[in-house]
Amino acid sequence: MRTSGLLWPLVALAALLAVNVAARPSFVSVTVRDGHLYGSLVDILRNGAPTLLVALGMTLVIATRGIDLSVGAIAAIAGAVACTYIGASGDAGAAVVGMLLALLLCAVLGVWNGFLVSVLGIQPIIATLVLMTAGRGLAMLVTDGQIITVNNEAYSQVGAGFLVLPVSILISLGVFAALAVLTRRTALGLLVESVGINPEASRLAGVRSRTIVWTVYVFAALCACVAGLMITSNVNSTNANSVGLWIELDAILAVVIGGTSLAGGRFSLAGTLVGALVIQTLTTTVYNVGIPPQTIQVFKAAVVIAVCLMQAPKFRALLVRRRTPAAPAAATPAPATSEAGPR
Repeated sequence: MRTSGLLWPLVALAALLAVNVAARPSFVSVTVRDGHLYGSLVDILRNGAPTLLVALGMTLVIATRGIDLSVGAIAAIAGAVACTYIGASGDAGAAVVGMLLALLLCAVLGVWNGFLVSVLGIQPIIATLVLMTAGRGLAMLVTDGQIITVNNEAYSQVGAGFLVLPVSILISLGVFAALAVLTRRTALGLLVESVGINPEASRLAGVRSRTIVWTVYVFAALCACVAGLMITSNVNSTNANSVGLWIELDAILAVVIGGTSLAGGRFSLAGTLVGALVIQTLTTTVYNVGIPPQTIQVFKAAVVIAVCLMQAPKFRALLVRRRTPAAPAAATPAPATSEAGPR
């Protein structure tokens, strides 16, 4: 666990849970009502499901030395397209068509990001900043600047439905499991890591680095799309200004807390899962303890800095060096003298 970098994120998660239990002893209680699980722990998993989805896509993007700042805007576009179509249709089966349209459009947006990065060679932070800026404007055009409300039972199941556990949790865990199998039981994970470590060497070795980069940006866009559908279906409405706002930052924080390096290369899906739980538990802790909600970003920054420092080898080595007392200097032996006098 120490070598994989999961120790300190798990310590941070345990500490946050302990604070919540101390503030409210019933925090860990889980009840069953009508065959559904309810409780604060279930709420953390449900509210953190969109962040986990976006963070999974962000993990692969970062593993290829990239970054995707447009996932929040893509989530807003997905919610706008689905809710606008469902609201205009009024048909019970419109939810499936609306979600498929959202997935198709978001896949095209992922292809656009991948094209800018892998084909044109634009820096990922600049290439995705374009869609981050223009994406919400596109979502506003789709909704005509209005808050769209829908009343569709099938659509509500995505974010608010239950199959013992909330459906959103099952979707996120399903994507996590499928991605873990693809990246750790096939060569895909090795190819992604090789592109992130050295793209030119990977290309010379026969790896289609351009295709790999293109694929991870499309996957990140699809994850953001599903996250946007979860968020909007949970409240049966969409607001292009607020859906997915700053979720890209939470996703990046979750990836960094999980131990994945922003320099690319090796990545940890388990670490991303723990990081997403830390981010959501921290938000829940702020509300439970009674801290003003507007200070959430400050506490997130403090926790991220603390966890990243404890993960840094240089910082840990510095702590060990300061705790270890200096060994006493050995006495310098006197130079040997000959018993015989000078000749």
